[in-house]
Amino acid sequence: MGIEARAVIKYVHISPRKVRRVADMVRGQGVNEALTYLKFLPQGAARPVAKAIKSAAANVEDVHGLSADELYIARITADDGPRLKRFRAGPRGRAKPILKRSAHITVVVSEWE
Repeated sequence: MGIEARAVIKYVHISPRKVRRVADMVRGQGVNEALTYLKFLPQGAARPVAKAIKSAAANVEDVHGLSADELYIARITADDGPRLKRFRAGPRGRAKPILKRSAHITVVVSEWE
């Protein structure tokens, strides 16, 4: 097994389902290629995913001295974070729940073999 490092961005105020759409697009790509791709995506989740990838690449560079050219995205996941529970007024004095979801983004980058 080669050299790998991970980075976790927690409490991102975007639904994990929306983050997974972006994560699926870059899984398995090279780090530089993925960052270039994310720069031009219209989805709002592209920024925090790019931040997590840059952080994981910086962790490898800091510890092992590898550049981003030698790395690829081995694993990327978007897990549920805590939900903010809010309520909106409904008819007849009722309350309608609103769940404001958040996500934890985990990126593992590894060396090309």
